[in-house]
Amino acid sequence: MLQIKDLHASIGDKEILKGINLEIKAGEIHAIMGPNGAGKSTLSAVIAGNENYEVTKGEVILDGEDLADLAPEERSHKGVFLSFQYPVEIPGVSVTNFIKTAINESRKAHGKEDMPANEMLKLIKEKSELLEIDRKFLSRSLNEGFSGGEKKRNEIFQMAMLNPKIAILDETDSGLDIDALRIVANGVNKLKSADNAVLVITHYQRLLDYIVPDFVHVLHDGKIVKTGGKELALELEEKGYDWLK
Repeated sequence: MLQIKDLHASIGDKEILKGINLEIKAGEIHAIMGPNGAGKSTLSAVIAGNENYEVTKGEVILDGEDLADLAPEERSHKGVFLSFQYPVEIPGVSVTNFIKTAINESRKAHGKEDMPANEMLKLIKEKSELLEIDRKFLSRSLNEGFSGGEKKRNEIFQMAMLNPKIAILDETDSGLDIDALRIVANGVNKLKSADNAVLVITHYQRLLDYIVPDFVHVLHDGKIVKTGGKELALELEEKGYDWLK
């Protein structure tokens, strides 16, 4: 599904990614762990098409298509979803109106008409119930005054509505208490299927108690230096990262 081949990326004169190779197949959950400054969030941004980063070498391929020339919104329409570490507030735009716009823009990109209102409402009801989201929450301005847990739950709601091929969760556990973490992870697990894949980027093993990965990769100084199963995350929790240098 997603193939990353010898990916190098820089911001300004600083090279951050120094040859990433990674393949994620449909139905799989991959986790990327590593110390601060290793390049984890840069990798997620580059996959999503953040124009602040320059890809100097390599490829990002989704379902056989090179994403190099596609803008972030085009990548989204192809099935790339990025859950932000720090979601922005958009006063005056409700959660519901935001997601309606996002879905209809995606449909337009595929030559489809807007989703009928009754179909949209049915989908919103179904996904909000799946994620245990109060309907009042959906009428609030996007992320305005939201707690950390509410922001992250809203990101997973957007993921549920958009049904992406590859969902990238960039430190979605950041700032969450244990209850919020469990709710967010439960939502991700419910949305996993044989037709999609998830890339979880995290500092901490605790998230992987709830979202169990098929593979764990350690990113260090812009390269993947070790890959293993879920037990690797436990080893990192115990030993840290210094032993991998």
